[in-house]
Amino acid sequence: MARQVSKKRGGARTARNSRAAANGTVPDSARLLDWYRDMLLIRRFEERAGQMYGMGLIGGFCHLYIGQEAVVVGIQACLGEHDSVITGYRDHGHMLAAGMEARGVMAELTGREGGYSRGKGGSMHMFSREKNFFGGHGIVAAQVPLGVGLGFSHLYKGEDGVSVVYFGDGAANQGQVYESLNLAALWELPVLFVIENNKYGMGTSVSRAAAGAVLHARGGGFGIPGRLVDGMDVRTVYAAAREAVAEVRGGKPLILEMETYRYRGHSMSDPAKYRTREEVNQMRRDRDPIERLRHVLEGEGHADEAALKAIDSEIREIVTDAAQFAQQSPEPAPSELYTDVLLEA
Repeated sequence: MARQVSKKRGGARTARNSRAAANGTVPDSARLLDWYRDMLLIRRFEERAGQMYGMGLIGGFCHLYIGQEAVVVGIQACLGEHDSVITGYRDHGHMLAAGMEARGVMAELTGREGGYSRGKGGSMHMFSREKNFFGGHGIVAAQVPLGVGLGFSHLYKGEDGVSVVYFGDGAANQGQVYESLNLAALWELPVLFVIENNKYGMGTSVSRAAAGAVLHARGGGFGIPGRLVDGMDVRTVYAAAREAVAEVRGGKPLILEMETYRYRGHSMSDPAKYRTREEVNQMRRDRDPIERLRHVLEGEGHADEAALKAIDSEIREIVTDAAQFAQQSPEPAPSELYTDVLLEA
């Protein structure tokens, strides 16, 4: 698998290393193909993670990102090397989009030494300082004030950085979100709040849980503007995020509400009986983000069927390699229980 490691490293190839990649307003063929590859990697990775969970190779909680791939890929394409990212527990796709290697992510899911947190964090708690990815947090909305802290860090250090804070429609009802919005507005922090509204918080429809379901307007009382975006179309996400990131970089916090949809249950233990199979199938048929981009690539002449099949084969190799690496990597030594607990400054 030397070709895989040198070419892709098993992580999504988004614009984490060069802001220049986001300068163009109209994505070219190469960028569209990269986004297709990135979304397909997340989809195939999550499908394999679901299989491995069913086989008992992954324990604890496991929240899959299947269906929401366009959100993180479109936003990450607008970020640069000084920008930071933090999210909740539906985080595997965010890790891959941030450039973290599939091997390390899968090894962490299986609790192995080769994982990003040495097998001690699991699905919800892995980090990569190198990629400016700060988790993965299991407590609902806990990442939001931390993300504001990252924004303050960028401002304090004089960095031209943006803190992107992802959270869901359920988390949008938590009190700490509003404390965070207040501070971000008061101190003019470079924070982009991204609400991934996948229509269901755990097993409850957003229409039954949120009074005033216009989530992107929740920052109005603090003077923070909000916008609604079709989170199932990566080109639309990119266009909205590109404009938003530029504003936030100037010290104006902003909310983007991404209308998206998860195909699987809230977690692997959720049978999702609160919605119909017809609803899910209709979303897959009419709005699937990967299929929508595939139609664009073929319809506008960016790639033919053979090229897209080659990408699919490449991605399947990467995911298979990651699964094999995870199963072959040893479990952490008992002594690891005492590491990374206390930092003496």
